Amino acid sequence: MRSRLGSMTSSETLADGILPRPVVGRLPRYAAGKPPAPVEGLASYKLSSNENPLPPLPAVLEAIAGQTDFNRYPDPLSTRLRTALAGFLQVPAEDIVTGAGSLGALNQILATFAGQNEDGKPDEVIYAWRSFEAYPISVGLAGAQSVQVPVTADGRHDLDAMAAAVSARTKVILLCTPNNPTGPALTAAETEAFIGSVPSHVVVVIDEAYQEFVRSADAVDGLSLYRKYPNVVVLRTFSKAHGLAGLRVGYSVAGPGLTQHLRVAATPFAVSQIAETAAIVSLQNFGQVVERVQSLVDERTRVLSGLRALGWAVPDAQGNFVWLDLGTHSADFAAKAAAQALSVRAFPGEGVRVSIGEQEANTRLLALCADYTNPPRGS
Repeated sequence: MRSRLGSMTSSETLADGILPRPVVGRLPRYAAGKPPAPVEGLASYKLSSNENPLPPLPAVLEAIAGQTDFNRYPDPLSTRLRTALAGFLQVPAEDIVTGAGSLGALNQILATFAGQNEDGKPDEVIYAWRSFEAYPISVGLAGAQSVQVPVTADGRHDLDAMAAAVSARTKVILLCTPNNPTGPALTAAETEAFIGSVPSHVVVVIDEAYQEFVRSADAVDGLSLYRKYPNVVVLRTFSKAHGLAGLRVGYSVAGPGLTQHLRVAATPFAVSQIAETAAIVSLQNFGQVVERVQSLVDERTRVLSGLRALGWAVPDAQGNFVWLDLGTHSADFAAKAAAQALSVRAFPGEGVRVSIGEQEANTRLLALCADYTNPPRGS
């Protein structure tokens, strides 16, 4: 037996006879944005993960530099952060539930409201597709069934089709605005009309991870709808605008009829004390956050204008990224970007998402697009 084990790898030994739940084999794998490969003579830029290319605010770095209480568990309720957010958002602190990023907060929502029922049948979760690629993974792991409704040709949610997809088994609907990876934001009017068209017992999640980047005058504000509809949950994060992606701090906002249940499913100690401190200090210096976000929005405008001047058809972009509908040319474009020391996020056969990065990175992207021979064209 010893010789047999010695000839096997440790992973083979450990995995012998151990199988995951069947759903795991059916789930897609989350593909995180890859770092750029080095290219001699060129500075490398990562445009594949929708990260803020700017570091956290100096006040944030100063505040967390001297923190030493990591031998203690953090406050499981993130009381200081929820109190700060309550004042910032003008909502009751009791309506806020923190999580490890907005994805952690979403997983708590799904664990609470969607899964497999006692009769063995799964609940349904409706969302647009393509949208955030973690949605099908999170829904599947919760034990629920995904109902994916294709986005329109210009990358928008097809809300009429999503409303038509609601069934007796629908428990949660996810609205990603601006939609990642395609870019458009939902309008206030269409979102409110949609909420009014679905049963009031269905939880409607408005995922606003990129809310601070939105400049569309008629865009939805999830908080205004949460105040009107007891079945609405708003998701937000400190990962994007605040540049705290590595600290994993997000939150949901919902009425007490939902938060009383969400707290049961919330992951204990999901937000560390260093993340809580960083988020609070960033809120206290939000004016500087706004200035930094505006600089990225200005770069987004420059990239969009440059692409359209080249004749490229690009959907409206309200996040910190643009969507290139390159279809079967997506992998080829990503390879050519890599040769220019730019990493982008390719969805093979569909398109390429490019995060707005440093000015030099954006300029190099536009130069690449100017020479590319298979650009996306409008219909």
